[in-house]
Amino acid sequence: MSADTPRRIVLLRHAKADWPQVSDHERPLAERGRKDAPVAGRRLAETGIPFGLALCSTATRTRETWKLAVQELSDRPRTVYEERLYEASAGEIIALLNETPEDVRDLLVIGHNPGMHAVAEALSGAAEGDTRTRMNRGGFPTAAFAVVSFTAPWKSLEIGVGTLTDYWTPNA
Repeated sequence: MSADTPRRIVLLRHAKADWPQVSDHERPLAERGRKDAPVAGRRLAETGIPFGLALCSTATRTRETWKLAVQELSDRPRTVYEERLYEASAGEIIALLNETPEDVRDLLVIGHNPGMHAVAEALSGAAEGDTRTRMNRGGFPTAAFAVVSFTAPWKSLEIGVGTLTDYWTPNA
């Protein structure tokens, strides 16, 4: 792919988690999360984005979200479970995105807040329509996702280079 290849990143926050007496990393989805994750998967399918790769945090709630959401996609992307997504800052997530293989055009990231919201905001130098207003007003709730497009190699991905093209939440 050339340096001016259009690329998309979809930043999906895990669905609603429960609060049992386990470590934060091991928290499972709550009943609402188990309902919202497939809905998010159907909405991801409706975008028509052909994901070349999915990066998923190793936390239980993100893995469970992905397991339920991916069943709604017609094509299952290669999935990498990435420990560095757990409790990652926006800068750490962008550094991880810079490692994406150049043959990947569309990337799905399943992670946590505040990282997902912070990365969507940081990468989006521009926004289509009212997407930024809706995203910032909603605060990026569980099972929400943002789509950021940009035209550059992955290693050149940095603050402000993208356009926020879509924002969705199951509560909208």
